[in-house]
Amino acid sequence: MQMKNVYYISGSTAILAEDMGRALLAQFSGFRFKEEKIPFIHTVAEAEEALNRILDQCKEEKPLLFCTIMDQHTRDVFNHPDVLFFDIFLETLEKVETSLGVCALREPGYSRHFTMSKMTKRVDAIHYSLEHDDGTKPKDYDIADLILVGVSRTGKTPVSIYLATHMELKAANFPLTADHLGKHELPKEIVKNKSRAIGLTASPRYLHEIREKRYHGSTYASLDTCTRELQQARQLYRRYDLKTLNVEGRSIEELAVQAVQLVGKGKTRRGKYLAKLR
Repeated sequence: MQMKNVYYISGSTAILAEDMGRALLAQFSGFRFKEEKIPFIHTVAEAEEALNRILDQCKEEKPLLFCTIMDQHTRDVFNHPDVLFFDIFLETLEKVETSLGVCALREPGYSRHFTMSKMTKRVDAIHYSLEHDDGTKPKDYDIADLILVGVSRTGKTPVSIYLATHMELKAANFPLTADHLGKHELPKEIVKNKSRAIGLTASPRYLHEIREKRYHGSTYASLDTCTRELQQARQLYRRYDLKTLNVEGRSIEELAVQAVQLVGKGKTRRGKYLAKLR
């Protein structure tokens, strides 16, 4: 498999350059990519220093550079004949300027600037999700934006944290233990707020493989146990008419967006959070 050196260059965090570059590179199989982010390049001198280091590291072949630097003079330093340069932001930005008939701000990292109220909201969501992880404090579910329900190892916690940190949503999660599965009942706090509750599910084989990685050979990880728990969970979802989401083969980001869509948040003011992930 061929190895390629890839650099994500930015006047800000380089997160956008990395996200867009990776999305493009994911379409090409047969390559391995050695990646590096080079953020906060503000001056021509800093750009020249970064370029010299890149060229020194990649003497054998031309590396790929994905760039989102706004300043033209700084950006042009990287448009060098010994690299494969991709300005993945500017061309689109110029088309938008032409379409709207106005000039863009062209400020690095502007999309990631926070107002104090926005930061407070995100922090509140993170605190809520951490404090309501794994079935803690169900009495507070009335103020949850989403409630994720599922058997062990279906990804409840990572999706909840992602919803809080990236979408500013208060996400609680509740584990379906043998007690709830055996009684075929959900807690009244979930039933009361079922319009915002989502039942997570997967195939028995998938869950078995996930559990086996940490608890190899255990009854907990056995295929029979996984099959039984998932079947009981699905019966609970049907009984209480919960929306369901299959987690198998999906990234945390995908699951978060789909969860938002399922509870209808994407059709209200929460729609902006979906746009941020595209």
